[in-house]
Amino acid sequence: MVYDGPILDNHFHLNRRGLFLDAAQAFQRVGGTDIVLVHCPDFSAPPETLQGHHDAYADTVRMAEEVRQEVGLGVRVVLGPHPAAFAHQFQRWVENDGEAGRERAVENYRHSIEAALHFVHEGQAHAIGEVGRPHWPVSDEIWALSNMLLEETMHLAAQERIPLQLHVEGESDETYPDLAARAVAQGMDLRQLVRHYSPPDVREANTHGLTPSVLCGQGALERLIETHAEAKNGFFLETDYMDDPRRPGAVLGPKTVPKRTRQLLDAGIDEEVMWHTHQELPNLVYGPTP
Repeated sequence: MVYDGPILDNHFHLNRRGLFLDAAQAFQRVGGTDIVLVHCPDFSAPPETLQGHHDAYADTVRMAEEVRQEVGLGVRVVLGPHPAAFAHQFQRWVENDGEAGRERAVENYRHSIEAALHFVHEGQAHAIGEVGRPHWPVSDEIWALSNMLLEETMHLAAQERIPLQLHVEGESDETYPDLAARAVAQGMDLRQLVRHYSPPDVREANTHGLTPSVLCGQGALERLIETHAEAKNGFFLETDYMDDPRRPGAVLGPKTVPKRTRQLLDAGIDEEVMWHTHQELPNLVYGPTP
């Protein structure tokens, strides 16, 4: 089936030390038109000050503009404190400094949100993320603190009407209902709560009103085809492309979303569904592309 509409990858990282513009061009060459560029922290040395967060985000914003100008893609930007970076930082500081370390970690998280919010207010970012909680076993203290700060961020997002991209634990029957309950308690519009790396079961009965962003590996397509008609909000497609020179093609390569879009169309999914995925839903969640 011929589809000449937009194609958006909802979770795409770029790295100046990686392929950078070449990755964006690879996506474009196979039909990609838009990316949601998600800030990727330096996990070896994440920022520890408000200015440090601001400077790191500013570079992601500059990369977005370079992709727009030099490649011609539409780019929306997502900025925020990656839960893995925060959790490891928190654990190190608490082990070294106890309660003072805990307070320092909370302040640093809040600084990261404050810096992201600045760029949202300036119109240079379109969502906060990826935020969430650890996706590996952690102590009860880290889990509780992660949930406290996640709820705090949900409350801010509700007040400011800003979408959130979430990075949370994987397959669990409790994850979606737990996130939905926390978000509703904070006053969020659940459509603006986007679950990155979502499993491919996109039925409303499973997602509980959140917007799933499906990691579209080959194995995801069959379940997505089976369940897409029961999706409340629709769904995004993503690669979580890392642009990491140490792991070329991880998590999925930059050409994947355009290829999967065509495979879904060939499998019988209607063009209107793909138009919603790649055009209407991004506009509803993030606003029009710059």
